[in-house]
Amino acid sequence: MTARADRRPLPGVVGRAVEHELVSGLLGSAPLVTLTGAAGVGKSMLARAVLEEHTARHDGTVLRVGCWDGLPEGGLTAALLRAARSADSARRDTTAELVRRAAPSRVGEPVHGRAEPAEAPTGRGPADDTAIAALAAHCRRSRATVLLDDCDPLRDECAQLVRRLLRADPTLRIVATARGALGLPEERTVAIAPLPVTLGEGIAGPAVELLAARAGAATPELLVAVCQALEGSPLAIALAAQQLDRMSLPQLAAQVGSDGPLFYSGPAATVRHTSLFAAQAAGYALCSPIDRRVWARLSVLPGDFDPWLASCVCSSCDVPAAAVEGALERLLTASVVERVRDAGGTQEDTGAVLPPRYRLPRAARDFGRTQLREAGEEAAALRRFRQACAALAAEAQIAWQGPHQQVAVRLVEDEQANLDAALTRPPQDAEDALGALEIAVSLWFHWAACGFRREGRAHLDRLLLLSRDDTALRARALWLAGYLAAQEHALGAAEALLDEAWTAAVMHADSDGLARIAHAHGVLALYRGNTAAAVACLEEAARHRSRDPWFGPGPAHSWALLAVALSSPDPERARDAARRAWESRHSDGDFWLYSTVLYACAATERAHGEPAAALRACHAALAAKKLIGDPLFIAGAHDLLTGLRREVRDGEPPPDHDEEAPWWRPGGPDVPPQPFFSRLRTGP
Repeated sequence: MTARADRRPLPGVVGRAVEHELVSGLLGSAPLVTLTGAAGVGKSMLARAVLEEHTARHDGTVLRVGCWDGLPEGGLTAALLRAARSADSARRDTTAELVRRAAPSRVGEPVHGRAEPAEAPTGRGPADDTAIAALAAHCRRSRATVLLDDCDPLRDECAQLVRRLLRADPTLRIVATARGALGLPEERTVAIAPLPVTLGEGIAGPAVELLAARAGAATPELLVAVCQALEGSPLAIALAAQQLDRMSLPQLAAQVGSDGPLFYSGPAATVRHTSLFAAQAAGYALCSPIDRRVWARLSVLPGDFDPWLASCVCSSCDVPAAAVEGALERLLTASVVERVRDAGGTQEDTGAVLPPRYRLPRAARDFGRTQLREAGEEAAALRRFRQACAALAAEAQIAWQGPHQQVAVRLVEDEQANLDAALTRPPQDAEDALGALEIAVSLWFHWAACGFRREGRAHLDRLLLLSRDDTALRARALWLAGYLAAQEHALGAAEALLDEAWTAAVMHADSDGLARIAHAHGVLALYRGNTAAAVACLEEAARHRSRDPWFGPGPAHSWALLAVALSSPDPERARDAARRAWESRHSDGDFWLYSTVLYACAATERAHGEPAAALRACHAALAAKKLIGDPLFIAGAHDLLTGLRREVRDGEPPPDHDEEAPWWRPGGPDVPPQPFFSRLRTGP
């Protein structure tokens, strides 16, 4: 523990103007102001900056006690009394110097504006009522503000001291810094967050300013990349900037951007604020055994998470599932975990009640992963993580075929970082590889219907190489890879995959699989312009009575695609196919099917010479398709919409079906397909 009258020079505090003003304002009205936040976020530096300005304005001092070194002899009160004695000694020396320089004309005349300082309290013995009263009297006479810095190791002792001081003198002003609040009724807390990296598109934030002050002239993109990887932590940025003495900024950006620990260390790696490891270890030491295990196991989660996923990953024989949520709240109070969404909200589009979501910042995640490895628990935690993601993907697949497809879409969006990690992290064994393949197959709708075809194909191609056993799951994966390749217009790759899937489906007597293969061949035939073959394949798929309604497009979608294929050559059959598609749907909330049926109706009405009715149907199809986000059919609907507007506005006849170029090949058959078949992921 350290205690002193704080008069050291302050380095510049970057990016804290709002927090500075807020804390300064609270000092005028609240007896206790506590700055809370994660390790290395700059709580102490901001507190000192505010108090330096406050004491200069009120001609006072700061009595600081730092708590990380342990409880001193005599306790906190004795430490503060020693700091008070030191402050009075310094003031006495300063006053004597001023008296000597001023040389007043009459002996004993006080210097203008300064009273003779009172005798400092001795502060001997334990922190009893007399010592508390003496300390309160000194603070009142010297206009001193008490700074209890880094209260976490001595939180109960600090809270008790604050209560006793405020009972002795309610006008005192006390500032505390801690990872969590002291929990007193008089307390006003100010949460200190990491520095913003950007303030909008093209505008560098305070985190970049902090790094640029050390890096000098540098490429802004590299500065932003480093600060984003360090998540705006002032301590992490300061320690990373020290590495610029031995490496260039591009090398630093590459290092922090890699998936590895950020344990930059100064001269003493185990001393707080000289390394990220030590800063996290200090908080880890204060946690209970269960909270430590939860912290370590949460480190396998790359993105934000809800209590259910945390429970799946953290629960074991030594951590009951019922204890995980309480551990999360305690880690949140200690500023180890961040809450990114409060509980109780609802989704705008579905009305579903949302659970809270949390995240483990990178420095805490890296530290926890080290503890997990040292405990020999990393493999088990990673296996539980992949199993939980498989359950999430299965839940999303079932929701997709139910009345609320948007619930499935939102679930995958919320868990995107976790699902990506479960799909891409190297499997530990064959069983683990099958778990990853199961996730990719369950997310078939995300790849095929929501437009992320290229991403899905990449996952499937890699995982099929790791799962060579002839299983029903592999047969599904082969079909899905072929179906995505067909939608991507990769016709040769699609045929090879579908042939392999057909062999596997026959061996497993999978009639549903054979129907799905016929559907995919219908898509291939449509792209080749072979309407007769497309109709034959889609009719075969549509006539099948599916036993597994949760996987693949199913008979209803085959009827809908058959209506699209028949819309020009046989509008009457197309209308019948569209009607049968709608009648065989699973639910009214099937926007994927609904938009395809509407698209078929628009094409059919156009072929019947009813462009106005076709225009209305096409508008509705486009609106429904945008709820899903598939760029392939959105592009088709836009193309049809453009032609229909011309026909309605100018009275142009519809183009001849045989002469009309397919909308997915703008410019003619010799022009390569345009890159709108797949939807690309944007952002992190």
